[in-house]
Amino acid sequence: MKEIKQKFDDAYKSIGEVAQDLNLINPKTGKLNTHTIRFWEKEFKEIKPKIFAGKRRYYDQKTIKIIKKIRYLLKEKGLTINGVKKFLINERSFNLDETSNRTINTPKNKLKTKLEKISNLVKEIKRLG
Repeated sequence: MKEIKQKFDDAYKSIGEVAQDLNLINPKTGKLNTHTIRFWEKEFKEIKPKIFAGKRRYYDQKTIKIIKKIRYLLKEKGLTINGVKKFLINERSFNLDETSNRTINTPKNKLKTKLEKISNLVKEIKRLG
């Protein structure tokens, strides 16, 4: 009986494993769309796989996290490639939170939060007279 090896969370993953984790599967053929990740590598300088012997790509957890952000912004939020590039460039100024509700504070969400705070302050000022 074959023993299935469980990879540690901090282990490198192959491009196929990353594509499977991201559910990048062609619905017609059932094959993994690894070409999508290779395309993103060309578009986003933040994706830096380790390339070992045999020219195989391996991704660490930091890179996988970036790829997941890119997929989320492209596929779930509907941003363009250029929109995602701008987002990643300005990422330090945004509060990213993928663990709670799998949401990312986009500029629109951040503005909404600030407007709510201002509205609450105005209400408080009016109440105090």
